[in-house]
Amino acid sequence: MSAAPAAGLPRVSVGVRATRPDRGAIASATAGTAALMRLHLRRDRIRLGVWIVGLIAVTGASANAVQGVYGDAAERAAYASTMDSSPATIAMSGPPVALETTGGITVFETNAVALVGVALMAVFLTVRYTRGEEETGRTELLRAGVLGPRAPLTAAGLLVAAASVLAGAGVAAAFLGLGLPAAGAVLFGAEVAVNGIAFTALSLVCAQALSHARAAAGLAAGLVGAAFAVRAVGDVGGGTLSWFSPIGWAQAAHPFGEDRWWPLALPLLLAAAAVGAAWCLDGIRDVGGSLVAPRRGAASAPRGLANVPAWAFRMQRAAIAGWSAGMVLAGAALGSVGSQVAEMVRGNAQMEKVFGGAEAIVDQYFAMVALLLGLLVAGFAASTVLRLRGEETSGRAEVLLVAGVSRRRWIGGWLAVTAAAAAGLTVCGAVGAAVADALATGDVSQLPRVFCAMLVPLAAVAVVVGLTAALVGFAPRVQYAMWVVVAWAFIVGWFDDLLGLPGWAVDLSPFSWVAQAPAEPMGWGAWLLTLAIGAALTVGGVAGLCRRDLQAQ
Repeated sequence: MSAAPAAGLPRVSVGVRATRPDRGAIASATAGTAALMRLHLRRDRIRLGVWIVGLIAVTGASANAVQGVYGDAAERAAYASTMDSSPATIAMSGPPVALETTGGITVFETNAVALVGVALMAVFLTVRYTRGEEETGRTELLRAGVLGPRAPLTAAGLLVAAASVLAGAGVAAAFLGLGLPAAGAVLFGAEVAVNGIAFTALSLVCAQALSHARAAAGLAAGLVGAAFAVRAVGDVGGGTLSWFSPIGWAQAAHPFGEDRWWPLALPLLLAAAAVGAAWCLDGIRDVGGSLVAPRRGAASAPRGLANVPAWAFRMQRAAIAGWSAGMVLAGAALGSVGSQVAEMVRGNAQMEKVFGGAEAIVDQYFAMVALLLGLLVAGFAASTVLRLRGEETSGRAEVLLVAGVSRRRWIGGWLAVTAAAAAGLTVCGAVGAAVADALATGDVSQLPRVFCAMLVPLAAVAVVVGLTAALVGFAPRVQYAMWVVVAWAFIVGWFDDLLGLPGWAVDLSPFSWVAQAPAEPMGWGAWLLTLAIGAALTVGGVAGLCRRDLQAQ
C-alpha cells in the first residue's frame, strides 16, 4: 500500500518494507570503521604490541618454567594433593582441575595472570578508543567528516576483540610449542580470547554510561575485580557462585581435563548482549554525553580550594575513597586465609621440612600478601602521578598557572597528596590483613607484627612515585614505560622462583630492594635508602617539569 503523492513531491512508500531494518542505514552508521581502525593501529601499534606480546611472554615463560618442575607422576600427585587442600591457592588460581597432568598444572599456575591480564587490556584499550577519544574532541572532529555515528564504537569493539583473539592464539601457540596436548592448548587459548571479548563488550557499556574516561575505566576495572572475587569465593565454596562470573565461565572449560567447549558460549552471549546495549545507548546520547549525567558543581568554590594540596585532594578524592575501600577488602580477604595456610602444612612432615614449619610458610604467605598490596598501591600511585601529564596536555594546567600558581606549588602539591594517599592506602590494606588474620586465628598478639610487615613495601612505592614523576618531568613521551616497571615488579615477585631469574633481573624491581617481611628480617638501612632514592627521583621530576615547556594538545 502506498500513500498518494502530493503535488510536486516524490511518491513515498509506507508499506511493510519501511519497518524492516535498512542495511543501507547500518552501513551508513558504521561508515569509516575500517579507516578508524587503521588510525588506531597507526597511533597505538606499540601500545597494542606491548599488551599482546607481554601477555603471551609472561604466560609462556611461566608455562615453560612449570614443565621441568613436576616431571614424574609422584610429584604431580603430591602437587595435586597439596593444591586440593589449599583454599588460598584455589582462590588465587582457580579450580584445581587435571592437576595430575602437566597441562593441568600449567593452566593452574598461569590462568589467573592470563585471564585478568587480557581483561585489563580489554578495559583500558576499549575505554581509550571510545570515551577517551570523545574527551579529547577527536571523535567530534572525525564525525564532522564522513565517519558514521556508530563507527567509533564499532571500531573500538572490533579492534580490541581482535587483540584478545591474537593474545589467545599466542598463548595457545606457546603451549603447543612446549609440547602440551593440542586439544587443551587450543581450548586454553580460546578461553583467554573469549574472556577478553566479554570484557571488551562490558567496557563499551561502561564507556556509554559515564562521562569521563577515568571513571569509565575504573568502573570496568571494578567489574574485572568483582568477577575475579566472585569466582574466587565460588571456587573455594563449592563452585556454584563461580557460574555468576565471566571469569568463572572461562575457567569452566577445564583445559587438559574434560576439555569442555560449551562454557565458552556464555562469555560470547554476554558479549553479544552487552554490544547490543552499548549500540542502543550510543544512539540515544550526544557526543560527549553519557547515560549518567555529571553532577553540577556549586556556584562558588570553597575558599579551601585556593590551597593547591586541597585542590589536588579534591581532584583525587573519589579515586582515593574507592581505592581505600578496595584495599581494606583486599587485605581482609587475603589476611583471613593465613590460618588455612598454616593448617595445610601442619602435620605434613615433608612440607614442614621444605618450608621450615607451619609458622615459616605463614610468614612467606604474608610476605606475598604485602607484595601484592604494595603492587596495587604502586599502580594507584603511578596512574595518579601520570594525571599530571593529562592536566598538562588538556590545557587545564596552563589555566591554573596563569591564575598565579607557580609550577613548583602545582607539582609539589599534587605529588604530596599522591604520596599521602599511597601511605593511607597501604595502611588500609595493612589494617584489613592484620585484623582479618587476628579474627581468623583468635591470636591478637600477631596483629602488630602483620600490620608492620604490610607497611614495608611503602619504600618501593616511593620509588615508583619518583620514577613516574621523573618520566613526566624529563621524558613525557615515554611516560607509560612506568607500567613496564610495575609489571616487571609483579613478574619478579610472583614468578621469580618459578622462572629462575638472574640476580640482576630481580634487582630491576624496586620491591626487591626491601626485605620481604615478615619472612625476612627487617633491614632498615636498605629500607631508608630505597625511600631516599624515591624522594630524590621525585625532586628531580619536579625540577624537570619546572624547566621544560608545557605541551598542550
